[in-house]
Amino acid sequence: MDAAARKGVRLDIHVFPEGTHTAEEAAAAVGAEIGQIVKSLVFVCRADDGGLAPVLCLVSGPNRVDLARLAAVTGEPDIRRATAAEAKELTGYTIGGIPPIGHAAGLRVVMDPDLGRFQTVWSAAGTSTAVFPVPPGTLRMLSNAHVAPICEVRWAADVEAAQAAEPPAGA
Repeated sequence: MDAAARKGVRLDIHVFPEGTHTAEEAAAAVGAEIGQIVKSLVFVCRADDGGLAPVLCLVSGPNRVDLARLAAVTGEPDIRRATAAEAKELTGYTIGGIPPIGHAAGLRVVMDPDLGRFQTVWSAAGTSTAVFPVPPGTLRMLSNAHVAPICEVRWAADVEAAQAAEPPAGA
């Protein structure tokens, strides 16, 4: 991707014959933990000109954005999730393939601190069939992201219950 090359970073793009529709499918396709999958989620708030201003959230696979936290972090009380059409119009990419970098217009980017738990995370590379691995610190630098707690709090009991409900490996 040209945006990375301009900052001196070479990305190793992996292309798959079929797209992945969930973070779980993406993790299985690249052989990673679900937490290593970067979801690029588009939110919108009012721009100074009255139109829509995008906010791109880079979120760890199992996490969900908490709108109240995102509003507090961005200072935008009326922020909401973008529709598929709005996301395409504002980023130039279709949901499922929105990359964290390389957008024609500058985007405000907020990154989930949970991504920093991993040496490598996997992000979309512009299509639903292309991804690239990248260290979280490099991802933050490339996307000019502000790292902030924007996700719902998951209590230990909730995590344990979700793990207990998963089928055993190899099942």
